Amino acid sequence: MVNAQKNYDFQKELLTVHEKNIRNFDRKPKADEFCVVDDAKILIASDAPEVISVAAEDFCDYLSVSMGVKASVVTEGKGDITVRLAKDVGVDLGEFAAYKGFRIETDKDGIVITAHDDRGAGQALYYIEDLMYFEHAPVLSYGKIEKRAMYTPQMVHSAYDIDDFPNEYLARIAHEGRDAVLLFTKGVGISARGEEDFNDLIRRAARYGIDVYAYSKLKSEKHPDDPDAEAYYDSTYGELFRRFPGLKGVTLVGESIGFPSKDPNSGPWNHPDGLPTGKTHPGFYPCYDYPEWVNCLKRSIRKYKPDADIVLWTYNFGWCSKEDRLKLLESLPTDITLNVTFEMFEFLPCGNSLIKSSDYSLGFAGPGAYFTSEAEVAKRRGIRLYSMTNTGGRTWDFGVAPYEPMPYQWMARYAAMSKAQKAYGLTGIMECHHFGLYPSIISKLSKHAFMLPEEPYEEILAKILKAEYGEENLETVDAALRDFSEAIKFYTATNSDQYGALRVGPAHPLNVVQSIKIPADPDSMFGNRIWYPKYLVNNNGHWMSTVSPLAIRIREEAKSFAKMQELMEKGIATLKQAPAPNGKLSRLLGLAQFITNSVKTAIAAKEMHLLDVELQFTPDINRQEEILNEMEALLRKERKNAEDTIPLVEADSALGYEPSMHYLCDKEHLEWKLRHTDYVLSIELSELRSAVEVHKAFIAQQK
Repeated sequence: MVNAQKNYDFQKELLTVHEKNIRNFDRKPKADEFCVVDDAKILIASDAPEVISVAAEDFCDYLSVSMGVKASVVTEGKGDITVRLAKDVGVDLGEFAAYKGFRIETDKDGIVITAHDDRGAGQALYYIEDLMYFEHAPVLSYGKIEKRAMYTPQMVHSAYDIDDFPNEYLARIAHEGRDAVLLFTKGVGISARGEEDFNDLIRRAARYGIDVYAYSKLKSEKHPDDPDAEAYYDSTYGELFRRFPGLKGVTLVGESIGFPSKDPNSGPWNHPDGLPTGKTHPGFYPCYDYPEWVNCLKRSIRKYKPDADIVLWTYNFGWCSKEDRLKLLESLPTDITLNVTFEMFEFLPCGNSLIKSSDYSLGFAGPGAYFTSEAEVAKRRGIRLYSMTNTGGRTWDFGVAPYEPMPYQWMARYAAMSKAQKAYGLTGIMECHHFGLYPSIISKLSKHAFMLPEEPYEEILAKILKAEYGEENLETVDAALRDFSEAIKFYTATNSDQYGALRVGPAHPLNVVQSIKIPADPDSMFGNRIWYPKYLVNNNGHWMSTVSPLAIRIREEAKSFAKMQELMEKGIATLKQAPAPNGKLSRLLGLAQFITNSVKTAIAAKEMHLLDVELQFTPDINRQEEILNEMEALLRKERKNAEDTIPLVEADSALGYEPSMHYLCDKEHLEWKLRHTDYVLSIELSELRSAVEVHKAFIAQQK
C-alpha cells in the first residue's frame, strides 16, 4: 500500500509542533493588515518569565516552518511584535485582567501584546498563530483583540502514550489552550509507567504554562478514625506533596481510592463465601464518612502544599440515588473542588425502550440530571465546580478512534457548558479521560469556544474547516460533518457497546461457543482487561431494574445504530464528492469510515448475541439449522468488514490505538479477527451443525 503508516507513526505527528509550508503566497496583505516579513523581531523583556521566552521562540519557529519567514527574539530595541505584561507597563486590561487574559493591538507599525500574566502572553502568541493559520499567511488585521480563559484548569491525559509527555507534545497541548495534565499516581513517584521523577514533568510542563495534577490511584487502607490514619496518609498523600510540591493538586475518584468505610449501606461486593452482599463497595457509594476521609487527606496534603487543589470526582456515585448523593455533598468541606461528569447517568429513550447512559458519550450533549443536581448544591454551598466534559474531542464512544468528527453535537455541549458556567459557576474541566488529547479540528474548535468573550461557534468552525481542508471543500466538508453530527445522536451508550464491540472496533470477535479474547500488549496499562469478548448481558450493573429489559433494548439499540450507520454513510458519500481531494480530507474520510465500520461491528455483536441465545433455547431443530446459516452469513459479513478496515488503519496509525490499551485494532489484530472468524466458521459452526445432523439422524432412526 502506498504511503502506509507503521504503528506509532502518529506519535511523530504529535511531536510536530508546527505544520510545514502552509503559507499561500498568493494571499497578499490587505490595506488594513500588518504583514510579518523576514528579519522580524519579537521583543520581550530581558527578564521575561520562561513561559514568555519559550512562546516567543515557538512563534519564531512557527513563522519559519509554517510561513517561510525568518524572525528572532530580542530583548531591546523595537519589535515588530512586542510582548509585555500589563503590570510592567501600567496598563489596565479591565475585565481581561484575569488569568490568561491578553490584549492584541495591531496597526501599520506592528503588533503589541499586553498580557495579564505570562500564560496570557503565551496564549496570545499561540492565538496569533491560529489567526495566521486561518489565512495561510503571516498577516493580522488592524484593530484590538481581547481574550481571557473561560475554564481553568482544562485537564487532559496524554494521547502520546499513558503518562508520557514529551516536550513537543506538551507544546501541542499548550497550543490547544489546555493548561493542566493528569498523571496517574500509583505511588509516591510511581506513575502508570513505573518509577519516575514527577518533578521533571512539573518543570518541563511549567515552561509551556501547564500545571500537573496527580490522578490518585494511591491505596487508602485506613479509616480516618483509625489511630494511625494521620501517619498513614502523611506517608502517602503528604509524602507525595512533600517530594513534589510543584503538583497543582490531586484528583480523587471512588473506584481508584475506595477506603474502608464504616457506612452500613456500603461494604464488599461479596461475602468471604462468595455470596453477594447486596451492598455497594465504598468506591461506588457516597458513604457518610467520605468527608472525614477527605479532611484527613487534606490535612496531610496541605502540610506541604497549603493551596493544593483537592478534587473529589463523584463519577462512581452517579449510580446511586439522588438522595444519597446530595446528602454527601451537603457534608463535604467547602475548601475543596467538586468534579461532576457532565452527561452521564441520564435516562434516554431509544425507540420503544428506555436506556441509561453508562459512560462518557457524545450521543447526549448534556447536561444530565445527575450533573445539574450536584451543581446546584455546589453553587449553594460555595464549592468550586469542575466537570468531566471530554471536550478535547474524545469520549468513550469509540475506544480506538482518535477523535469524534461531530462538531455540531460538540457545539451543543459547549453551549450547555456555557449555560452551566453562568448558572452554577462551572470553572474547570477534565477532558479525554485515559484516551488523551489528540489535536484535531475538534480540539481547535473547543479551544476557541472556551475563550471569553464567546464567538459564534459556527463562525469558528468555518475558519478551521477552510484552513484545514481548503476553501473549495468547505461546503462539502461542512455538509458531511452535519451528517456525522446527526449520526452520533443515535449512538447508545451502554456498557455492552462501550466495553464490547466499540471498545476495540472491527477487531472485536464474534464469539459463538468459546469466549476468546483478543491478544493484548502486556506492557499496556489495561490491555484487554476492560473489554468483554462476548456480548455483556448485564450491561448496566444494578441499573438493570431501572431500564427496559435487555430483550427489548437490544433490538431497539440495533435499530438506532442502523440509523447511525445510514447517516455516517451519507456523510462519507458527500465527502467523496469534495471538489479538491487532499491528504487531510483522506484522513477525515478514513476516520469516518473507521467509525462506521465500528458501528457495523456493534450491530453484528447484537445480532450474534440474539442468534446465540435463540440457538441455545429453541427446541426446533430446523430453526437451529437456520440459525447456524444466519450465523455463518453474519460471520462472513463481519469478516469482510474487518478486511475493509485494514487499509484504513494502514493509512492512519492513530486508528486502532488508545493509550491505556495500546493497539487493539491495528492490522495485526484485524488479521487475528480474520483467523478467529475462520476458526468459528470451520470448527465451531461445523461442530454445531454436526450436532444438528446427529439429532436428525437419531429422530429418523426412531421412526
